[in-house]
Amino acid sequence: MEIMELNNLWGQIKAEMLEALPENAHPWVYPLEVSAYDKGTLTVVTGQIMGRDFLRKNYYSQITDIIRKVTNDEEADFVIVYDENAAKKLRKESEKLQKKANEAVLKEQAMENLSYMQSAANLNLKYKFENFVVGESNRFAYSVAKAVAENPAKKYNPLFIYGAAGLGKTHLMQAIGHYTIFNNPKLKVKYTKTEDYVNDFISNSRNSKDTIENMSKFNKKYTNVDIILIDDVQFIESKTKTMSQMQHTFDTLYNRGKQIVITSDRLPKDIPTLTSALCSRFEMGLMVELVPPDDLTRFNIVKKLADDNDLKYEEDALKYISKHFRDNVRELEGAFNKVCAYSEVTSQPLTLKLAKEVLKCNDAEADIDFEKIAQAVSEYYDVSVKDLRGPARAQKIATARHMAVYITREITGKSFISIAEFYNKRHTTIMFAHEKVKQEISTDKDLSNASREIRQALKLI
Repeated sequence: MEIMELNNLWGQIKAEMLEALPENAHPWVYPLEVSAYDKGTLTVVTGQIMGRDFLRKNYYSQITDIIRKVTNDEEADFVIVYDENAAKKLRKESEKLQKKANEAVLKEQAMENLSYMQSAANLNLKYKFENFVVGESNRFAYSVAKAVAENPAKKYNPLFIYGAAGLGKTHLMQAIGHYTIFNNPKLKVKYTKTEDYVNDFISNSRNSKDTIENMSKFNKKYTNVDIILIDDVQFIESKTKTMSQMQHTFDTLYNRGKQIVITSDRLPKDIPTLTSALCSRFEMGLMVELVPPDDLTRFNIVKKLADDNDLKYEEDALKYISKHFRDNVRELEGAFNKVCAYSEVTSQPLTLKLAKEVLKCNDAEADIDFEKIAQAVSEYYDVSVKDLRGPARAQKIATARHMAVYITREITGKSFISIAEFYNKRHTTIMFAHEKVKQEISTDKDLSNASREIRQALKLI
């Protein structure tokens, strides 16, 4: 009998056996392999001696009936032969299956451990690097945070991230924690809000018979870590005893070569009553500012929210939302969520028309022209519009002109050629001015403040 024909025959017989025999016999049936069918005798081999004896003793007659039925041979018979090669093959398959099972268990345990560590570190699962939308306004801060996560305490220690509320300070800080836990789980991470740190200190330092023991536990809690993430440190101002304790925490960690990451809504020197000792410690590493996202970054943030939720939308609707919520990512996300909720409740598509109906934003930019922007910039820098549009190259005038070009392009979206015509310059010069400010505004506090205040003067924010 040809091998293909033999395998087909055995396939039918095996299927009948599994159908007819009880489940306790199935583990012995599955490994059986056909060897030959000659002169009415079917020979099958197995690598299990116990399986051979079990089937012979308990189901010989049933198996014989099945073979005779399938082969249509009333004299057909069968034999089960133990085969050492089959036994080796079976052992290899068993070991392979066991290895896969062990790997699955280990993977599940690892995920459980990661989940536990993220919870113990007090981290929010949504704040990861892969969820952070990178743009020109935050690229430097993102790159620095990623470098710290990849090599804790090797450079940029401490890392001090500052900027207004809702710009992603907490997101970047916690992303460092998540990255470390996932890629280097041996390191212990702790995230704390300054307000929680203060309350914890006050609670443990109260005079009682257990004060010494409580403070010992407090110190271990905040110093027995490899990376500490302290959020909103500005809330420590005026709390003299807590500042002294934080200095102790800082020194202990720093001297042990541990990574310290701090966020604040302002520079250390701008936090009232912050001790000079803490201020100097905060400033001894790298200080990075997060500024309001640029137009493209805001649009990409909203687009990512829509895509992550598998929403159908008009791109103009997303542009409208990103256009009117400029300085705060939380407000931008809130506006997007509001429009989405209204779309879902009313079963309307996410269109530009719907976004306008729900948000009712003032389209003030439609009334902003080159002249108004030039006037606002000239007043801020105390130069004349004539100077901005003229050939003067003095540093003050050049800086003002660059800012005027940048804001004009960002607000109006007009071509570089048309802006160049207004400022009586070559369009390549205008392109350079715009790109220069765009690249520097995320790291230059003066440029960032100028842009924000000029937009405020134009009543755009």
